[in-house]
Amino acid sequence: MSATSSKKPTDPEKKPSLSYWSKDKCTCPVCKKPFPKEIMRSGNGRMNAGNLSEELHRDYIPSAKYGKVYPLIYEVGACPNCFAAFFWNDFTDIKKTEVADRMFDHSEKRKQACNNIFPYFDLKNERTLFDGAAMYYLALMTYDDADPDMIPTMKKAIISLRLAWLTNEIHQRCSGHNYDYISQVFYRKALFFYQQAVINETNRVEKSSTLGNMGPDMDKNYGWDGVIYLCGLLEYKYGQTDDIQLRLKKLSESKTAIARIFGLGKSSKNKPGPLLEHARDLYDKLAKEVNDDDI
Repeated sequence: MSATSSKKPTDPEKKPSLSYWSKDKCTCPVCKKPFPKEIMRSGNGRMNAGNLSEELHRDYIPSAKYGKVYPLIYEVGACPNCFAAFFWNDFTDIKKTEVADRMFDHSEKRKQACNNIFPYFDLKNERTLFDGAAMYYLALMTYDDADPDMIPTMKKAIISLRLAWLTNEIHQRCSGHNYDYISQVFYRKALFFYQQAVINETNRVEKSSTLGNMGPDMDKNYGWDGVIYLCGLLEYKYGQTDDIQLRLKKLSESKTAIARIFGLGKSSKNKPGPLLEHARDLYDKLAKEVNDDDI
């Protein structure tokens, strides 16, 4: 009688793990209940960095072992009890009781709103692209109830831009469900919040520039220079076009801001790398559109 293998022929191949559950649970600062924290594993070919887009979004090349990966979806956490969601660093005690109470009171509202865009999202199992996008949307709504000390406007700008990327990925994988339209909505939200963050910084309403990591993606922090650049880029790509004179005025202001912060036309040795190259390209596009319309 021949020896038999310990593995049955019908056993499916074990799927390579992209994430793991932390031994230490995370405690929700809103409802005070613990829940498991999922963390993406690194190394072993999971993240093969590809191109950096003009929106400063890093693409990752699919691998035979892991397929397409979306590291961004692991950057936020969402409580399965009250549907409050934050960047992981914000899962600490909320200083003001009234803020936590406000967030808790809106638990059901967040759940229903999220279900409208991401029906049957799951917060308890290993997250998918769909679930990760849902968590970002929950975070966007949670930060609506945050006080200025949490720098919510800047965070909502980053979240909105990432949601635009993630919903576009959903559309690419499963078209016909209007996620291309939803992506455009989030791009316009990102435009609003990025510009509002700059206004809040200028008026000293919110210390937008003090946020530790402004991304906008997770592989590199482009800081306040990146914020100014994205304000101009998003205005150019997604700004309103009904009022042409207003559009040209905003584009002209963006061109001036980009030239000032990046020193275009002067020595720019202190700002090397891809951001400078993208800024130069955007400056040329803005200048062409503004000059072509003789303003």
